[in-house]
Amino acid sequence: MAWVFLIVAGGLEVVWAFFMKQSEGFTRPVPAAITIVAMIASFALLSWSMRSLPLGTAYTIWTGIGAVGAFLVGIMVLGEQASAMRIAAALLIVSGLVLMKLSSQG
Repeated sequence: MAWVFLIVAGGLEVVWAFFMKQSEGFTRPVPAAITIVAMIASFALLSWSMRSLPLGTAYTIWTGIGAVGAFLVGIMVLGEQASAMRIAAALLIVSGLVLMKLSSQG
């Protein structure tokens, strides 16, 4: 169950990052409120996952999901640049996440 909590926590990190951008510096109340609620939920789920997962593994996976997810949302929703170098960097992050997960088996 810890891995499920961690994956959902990472997804919520993407949600709060996107809505933080939409809040325009917390000047728009609805996106700002969504940001805060998603942050709290993300941190709570991360915390719960850390009850049984190692700190380094949980935090790395959480931030990696958030980083790659935000990168993809930026490209697909916000029209940000998708250069070969940025895509390669995201693939390296994903590779690191897979290795971290594999190293935590056992």
